[in-house]
Amino acid sequence: MKAVAYYQSLPADHPEALQDVQLSEPTPGAHDLLVEVRAISVNPVDTKIRLGVAPENGAAKVLGWDATGIVKAVGSEVSLFQPGDRVFYAGAIDRAGANSELHLVDERIVGHMPGSLSFAEAAALPLTAITAWELLFERLQVAEGSADQGQSLLIVGAAGGVGSILTQLARCLTGLTVIGTASRPETQAWVRELGAHHVIDHSKPLSEELARIGVGQVTHVASLTQTDQHYAQLVECLAPQGRLALIDDPLQPLDVMQLKRKSLSLHWELMFTRSLYQTADMIEQHRLLERVSDLVDAGVIKTTLGEHFGTINAANLRRAHALLESGKAKGKIVLEGF
Repeated sequence: MKAVAYYQSLPADHPEALQDVQLSEPTPGAHDLLVEVRAISVNPVDTKIRLGVAPENGAAKVLGWDATGIVKAVGSEVSLFQPGDRVFYAGAIDRAGANSELHLVDERIVGHMPGSLSFAEAAALPLTAITAWELLFERLQVAEGSADQGQSLLIVGAAGGVGSILTQLARCLTGLTVIGTASRPETQAWVRELGAHHVIDHSKPLSEELARIGVGQVTHVASLTQTDQHYAQLVECLAPQGRLALIDDPLQPLDVMQLKRKSLSLHWELMFTRSLYQTADMIEQHRLLERVSDLVDAGVIKTTLGEHFGTINAANLRRAHALLESGKAKGKIVLEGF
């Protein structure tokens, strides 16, 4: 089968950073789906692993943790899907990625694809939807409905992949006042279009930007990028007993003692935790993807596809990695077909 892989960690503009390869067709385990991949999207985790994780024993390492496709075969214990089903999922970080014609994934972290979307449109959603959902409802413990009316959520990096879906979920499913950050006119317009009540500029002091829109402090923060740079300001902006959740990898250690005076809580979100540890509640990712699919088909939330980079091949994926590494991507980068 066709695939895109790497053999050594190289800069995105190097012609061998990602290569077109031929690999053997995988065989599904008991809980696995064998999926014919139709479209993929690219996430920061792809670039981080490409740069930081060397393939073992010179083997080809396949990236890609966002995919849509059609189930070709199922394992002996599969009960949620059957051949022919259209699916979308993010997969597991400790297994081969989906940048290949055929891919194995555990059924417990897969959802039925929204019927109203194309394969490319749906490929933009799984990893970011899982991350945003778990961050909002499980880590920050926000309630669906109007229970949190009068409280507020500051999303740092609201124009990115996770921010684009988190903004929609928070606006449509909760009573929170949603404040997104973006630093360029086009990304600020995008965040407003996604439903944020307010948009501020994270290249300026956050407390000053919040004051500009008449907000003193916020009760919840989702820090999606450059947390170490904004950390002191986030502590200042949070109301006493507020909650701070983050997903990025700070380059500098965070001083948790700064949280004590206000009794602030700190929450990490990694959507791969459930699959990495085969947790007892692993099937919750299937359930939340099914819910997201229903919300999309009902017109409540929309795809966050930002750019379509064409066919799934090494050259196009190298270009996608370079754009992600530049920090200038808006929404998600999608590729389709082999």
